[in-house]
Amino acid sequence: MLALLTLPDERLRQISQPVIDFNPQLQALLTDLETSMLAGPGGVGIAAPQLGMLQRVIVVDCTLALRSCKNHGRLLMVNPEIIERDGEVLGREGCLSVPEWVGTVPRSRRITVRYQDAQGQVHKISSKAFEARVIQHEIDHLDGILFIDRVISTHDLVRRMSL
Repeated sequence: MLALLTLPDERLRQISQPVIDFNPQLQALLTDLETSMLAGPGGVGIAAPQLGMLQRVIVVDCTLALRSCKNHGRLLMVNPEIIERDGEVLGREGCLSVPEWVGTVPRSRRITVRYQDAQGQVHKISSKAFEARVIQHEIDHLDGILFIDRVISTHDLVRRMSL
């Protein structure tokens, strides 16, 4: 498990590069991401930049969430790209890299995402509800964007209760 970056670490603001080589180093990164996500309190998603690796890789697993919603299970997404969006909904978000804060963030209600798996095969999924929110949040990390950049108002940011 690698150390999780937290604000104010500037590496969280950098743009990640696409993955070109689907090699053992990518497999190791995916393992590190999953291990780090599971070690965090309530983590349902993590992006490579949160571990200081500026590659376009995320892991999402909404089956770990306390809330019940239909989802795709564990997703290991390489070079994810949102290709369709529909609707908008407000929801509370927190982040492993901004551990003390939560805020209300607008996100697309439904998304379609194209991505590659760990072997480089291309997939396309449609997602909605909480899973769509998590995927959008993690893809933002790949572009150096944090949820605090998208809150509806800075007055809406509140300190998270101790976990």
